[in-house]
Amino acid sequence: ETVLLYTAFEEADVITRSVRVVNGGEESLYLTKVYSACLDMDNEDFDVVSLHGSWARERQIQTVPVSRGKFCVESVRGESSHQDHPFIALVEKGTGDEHGRVYAMNFVYSGNFKATVQNDQFCQLRMTMGIHPEDFRWKLEPGQEFQAPEVVMVYSGEGTGNMTRTFHDFYRKHLIRSPYKNQKRPILINNWEATYFDFTPEKLLAIAREAAALGVELFVLDDGWFGKRDDDNSGLGDWTVNQKKLPGGLEALVPRIQALGMSFGIWIEPEMISEDSDLYREHPDWALRIPGRTPARGRNQLVLDFSRLEIRQHVYGQIKAVLSSADIAYVKWDMNRSLSDVWSASLPPNRQGEVYHRYVLGVYEMLDQLRRDFPHMLIEGCAGGGGRFDAGMLYYSPQIWCSDNTDALDRLRIQYGTSFFYPMSTVSAHVSAVPNHQTGRITSLRTRGIVAMTGAFGYELSLSRLSAEEKGEIREQIRQYKEFEPLISTGDYYRLSNPFEDACAAWMFVSADRKHILLHVVILENHGNMTVNYVRLKELLPDAVYEVAASGKCYCGSALMQAGIPIPVEMGDYRAYQFVFRVKE
Repeated sequence: ETVLLYTAFEEADVITRSVRVVNGGEESLYLTKVYSACLDMDNEDFDVVSLHGSWARERQIQTVPVSRGKFCVESVRGESSHQDHPFIALVEKGTGDEHGRVYAMNFVYSGNFKATVQNDQFCQLRMTMGIHPEDFRWKLEPGQEFQAPEVVMVYSGEGTGNMTRTFHDFYRKHLIRSPYKNQKRPILINNWEATYFDFTPEKLLAIAREAAALGVELFVLDDGWFGKRDDDNSGLGDWTVNQKKLPGGLEALVPRIQALGMSFGIWIEPEMISEDSDLYREHPDWALRIPGRTPARGRNQLVLDFSRLEIRQHVYGQIKAVLSSADIAYVKWDMNRSLSDVWSASLPPNRQGEVYHRYVLGVYEMLDQLRRDFPHMLIEGCAGGGGRFDAGMLYYSPQIWCSDNTDALDRLRIQYGTSFFYPMSTVSAHVSAVPNHQTGRITSLRTRGIVAMTGAFGYELSLSRLSAEEKGEIREQIRQYKEFEPLISTGDYYRLSNPFEDACAAWMFVSADRKHILLHVVILENHGNMTVNYVRLKELLPDAVYEVAASGKCYCGSALMQAGIPIPVEMGDYRAYQFVFRVKE
């Protein structure tokens, strides 16, 4: 028996769809394809919109005409992936952010997926989404049932902008479970780019003192605090504090951080194992590995078989002990490689097709246990940056590290694609050092701050290398973010330009009553004898008078929407501007 499950939401143009398969017979059967959603319609000369990319170039927008045959977006990497994304949309020709019909699907799942648009010989379209059938074979015993993940289906008759705000509101209200969905996120500093694996308590405290003096609220200790972990070749799986690096453990370090007025957070990568670790030497069969084959290594590590309960219990027990040893307010859950050699030593050959899905369910189980045991802890997701930025993970982690690429210019484009369906409060974005560690590009501290201020804000650099002037600028950025954070977290988000095509990147946040506006602009092209760029705002009160907070200049709402605001022409690359508008009563 196949049960089709629909939920129609009264206050949003959203229908969710999933499938439950029940074996009501007397014999076992094998499921080899279970899609969660299927939409049939006539082709009206649609385009199909999808997202593609790679590590450090996630979620780049792609729009192509629907043609004969099948268009497919998929991942078989064991994660939603850097390369493709579990999102697909049909849009009529000429659709933009403000006009056009949109039929969109987003998968609430963090593993292998497949989304297709098929145009048949009668010009009929079929749009499907679900678990990827490759290497999927689920044994269903008599009386058992299989529940497929949900697909969120959104309709917009007013372009991709309205689609975006529908997804944003829907996920904030109906998906994210963390208490932080309605709470201010702490401004953090992460030690990674300042120290990498080479740190001592004194180095960490020096960073924390500098950060606390500037107004940073959370100190995050990244990789290297556990096991024998001086590089990325060892230690994963041994989740006990390295006493040589941190004498006295977190029990000694955390109170010293808190004495500075900051809370403490920590990085973990529970799904991975190093071959140079005590855990691997004791349990080599706990890693995913095909018998008789040399395993493929990614980032010098293997993947633990999280389809197995005993492995999850062992790893979680270690991590829970660490998190219980001190007052830890934040955890960054990372995953730095895709799955390969997917074979579980605990299942017979005829059930190996269950491993990919059981793995994802195991990750969800551990995250849910973490959420229950530490209900007030902020959990941030990460998978080599944005390799698992999906709706499934948002259920457990209200913010996700958007990309390992922290270059401000690249982040504009990555965050642009991410904004199409994920609330900006879920996008973890940090100011990092220059020259940037991924691109070598140099951008101003102001530009880096404005780009990072689009999401959950923080820093990832060595403060000791900054000048007094730069520290003063950081202090002002933190003050501004604390002021704007409620608007960034709950306001309506509008894209005002396309950073892949236009001379500037512009976006805005608007309060529910349309009386408070935050506008950000970054100039992408600078030439001799430049003309002025005008940025047209959206959805203002047309008859209201808006005052710019910094200058006191006043503009009519209709003028800001129809003519726009002029952006100064200045020398220098990648200038950034921030405007705050309030209705003048």
